[in-house]
Amino acid sequence: MPNYKTIRLFDNLNNGDKNFLKVLNMKRIINPELILGQKSKACPNKGRIVNILLLICFGMIIGCQQPEELLPPVAELGLNSVVAQFVNVHPLTGEILDLEGEFRGVAAEGSNEIIVIVPYYYPENSENRVSIERLKKMRVRAILDDNVTISPPLVYLDMTVDNKVTITNVRKEKKEYILRGEIRKSNASKIEDFYIPSMGISGIINENEKIISLPNYASEVSVLAQVRLSPNATISPDPTTTPIDYNNDVQLTVTAHDGVSKSVYTLRAEEAKKLSFGMRANSAKIMFEKRMRLDLGISNNLSRGIAATKDHVIINVSGQNSVYINAKTGEKEGEINLGSVMGANRNYYSTSDAVGNVVICNRAPNDGSFKVWKLTDMSGSTQLFIEWNTTSEIGNKLSIQGNINENAIITAPLYTGYTTSFARWQVENGVLKSHIPEIITIAGHPNWTSNSDVVHTSATNINADYFVASYIHAPSYLAWVDGSTNSVLRTTTGMNQNFVPNAVDFTVFNYARFVTFNWVNAFTWGFSDRVWVLDVTSHANFHGNTETYACPAVVWECVEEIYGAKENGWSRNENYLGDVVFYTSADGYYLYLYFMFTNGYIVGVQFDCIDM
Repeated sequence: MPNYKTIRLFDNLNNGDKNFLKVLNMKRIINPELILGQKSKACPNKGRIVNILLLICFGMIIGCQQPEELLPPVAELGLNSVVAQFVNVHPLTGEILDLEGEFRGVAAEGSNEIIVIVPYYYPENSENRVSIERLKKMRVRAILDDNVTISPPLVYLDMTVDNKVTITNVRKEKKEYILRGEIRKSNASKIEDFYIPSMGISGIINENEKIISLPNYASEVSVLAQVRLSPNATISPDPTTTPIDYNNDVQLTVTAHDGVSKSVYTLRAEEAKKLSFGMRANSAKIMFEKRMRLDLGISNNLSRGIAATKDHVIINVSGQNSVYINAKTGEKEGEINLGSVMGANRNYYSTSDAVGNVVICNRAPNDGSFKVWKLTDMSGSTQLFIEWNTTSEIGNKLSIQGNINENAIITAPLYTGYTTSFARWQVENGVLKSHIPEIITIAGHPNWTSNSDVVHTSATNINADYFVASYIHAPSYLAWVDGSTNSVLRTTTGMNQNFVPNAVDFTVFNYARFVTFNWVNAFTWGFSDRVWVLDVTSHANFHGNTETYACPAVVWECVEEIYGAKENGWSRNENYLGDVVFYTSADGYYLYLYFMFTNGYIVGVQFDCIDM
């Protein structure tokens, strides 16, 4: 991820001065703010004269010390990687139906070959062997740095042969690369998940040391385990078929599909080491990426919300059965028939609380009074939880902080006209205090449209701060609101007004505070569906532009241009829909983020706080 410092340029500089200073800043030579002079009230041009003299002096000094041309370092990098996708065509007409997969290749140091590795099976955990024919027409694109061009332009290539391309940087320097694809068996040999169902114990995997800790293990008999391995890998001995006693250290060997790469894990009955605070840096791991239409059969533009439980992620589809997938693999496991709680405006949105209790709400007043139901089991049984007779437009989003069977604060934005108001309910000791909510209006926040979401940071304190993600026609932002005054405390800045932030969630993980929000592309052009995770333990880093990697609070963001509707053969995300949800494992070692873009992908990401 780029990590460049944004600079503040005063109005008394022309474009030439600004560009020169920007180059200096990107080279880390000076702090531009140290050499910028303010305009003098007595002599409007005095500051500019001083600036120019200083710029000339600095230019002379730099000219002596660093003779090469001053250029942004990104111009020297050129071609970062190549991405190739399968092209699915109509068997009779040859019409391109959609693109599938996402396979990357990079050039090894000192080499001009970029080999895109295509898996032996696709999907990798299937038995669908990839034929060489699928490589003969692939959609290929290059990930280039700024001011870099590629020739000829990449569109569709036969990746079974050498494809020569030329990269030209800003200095007009050229370098030739050869692009091709290869089908290879995977060399991955990981234990991705380990679980002992008879004891309810999940293994804590320290991948760096290849140690799997089994906390609270106490069994006098050997037990069977459930194990998820890298696709098509094997394990010996196989703990899923051979009962094993883990009171003493046990070693398991995982062999990759290529038959060569191996990993040996030691399983140990002990508590895993945990960081004293926050998540482990760079611990993010993509668990699954599933296409809403092609993989899960959801193709009607109406997947509005997602809920997370220990075992499942539930995708709400307005007017249809909810779809539930495995929380670790993303595989579809079934559907939930909601019966009477199903309709175009009835099961309009769904979410979950901190421990996985799932709720469904309708859209009011389209469906009459506003209602929220608890989903009591996976067969579709529900229980009415909230009913509020209102004429306000409500139901696009609903957020829960806490546990609705204990203590929770529930929030839902109002959308009547343009507003900054939301409804808030409180649950104490498992009892809803009132069906009639408190209506809160935020001061200092622009009016939002029907795309907004509000989440509290406390399950018990109504005066605690909260976060708002909303579309406001001006450059949108994420707002941190003071809960005691209901006024905007801080915001991120500069998000593109053409895209729509419409979902936010908050959690506390290993004593640190995190917020996640999305950004949806609803147009027929552009590829900009994105999700961010920010550390909001303190106010200090909550500023700057998330779009340009200039917000220091950001600890993770998804790769852009791959998960949205437009990126996956669909014309657009017609209803501006998407969602995000956090879920923390009961043992406190793992934080899960799930996000969804309608007609695009649903993705599961795992973070941890293991001291490796």
